[in-house]
Amino acid sequence: MVATNLKGETMKLMEKRTAIESEMNAIIERLTQPGGPGLSGNLVDAEGFPRADIDIPLVRAERHHLSELRNDYLQITDKINENIQILHSVKLAPISRHSGDHSGLDNGAPLTVNPAASESSHVAPMVSFTGDMDVDVIVRRPFAIVDEIAENSPAVEDGLQLGDQIVKFGNVEAGEDLLQRLASVSQANQGHAIVVTVMRQGTLINLTVTPRTWSGRGLLGCHFRLL
Repeated sequence: MVATNLKGETMKLMEKRTAIESEMNAIIERLTQPGGPGLSGNLVDAEGFPRADIDIPLVRAERHHLSELRNDYLQITDKINENIQILHSVKLAPISRHSGDHSGLDNGAPLTVNPAASESSHVAPMVSFTGDMDVDVIVRRPFAIVDEIAENSPAVEDGLQLGDQIVKFGNVEAGEDLLQRLASVSQANQGHAIVVTVMRQGTLINLTVTPRTWSGRGLLGCHFRLL
């Protein structure tokens, strides 16, 4: 019963997170359209006057709302990951679906992710449901999420997106000293492509990113938040 309730709660959280990400993407698209103010661009012209080509109050409101949505997104992600840990550790008792038919976690079935469970989502589902009560948990768990990404940065140019969940970064996977290891890999491969595996839209995606100097901060221009 506990696992069943947790399963339902987790699915609702995933749906809510998908809706938040869709709203975030819509705001980002509006702010970063050609001629737009961007996510953090100046709202004044070269002479220091308010820009006449944009609706400054609206831009400020959308930037503020985007910041709120990001916080909500990260809180929900933390709760989902907490639920996943519980589902992973709880041993489900066999549940009867039909007379003489019993099945639970210990049925020898492989652990999988069901991409169709979140077909329109930009965030990877971490739990799939293979039956009325069965719960499978992904084996390769993301360890970080892209929670900030700068315009025109190497990360953007190489295909990373806000909300991508990092499963593997070069040779770095879930473990200890992750921030130090991520920084070391980026520094050691400056100017060289790194294979990065992310969870997006319910599937694993392989990208190649190249840490390099650019006009902004860091070698990638994005921030990873550990999960």
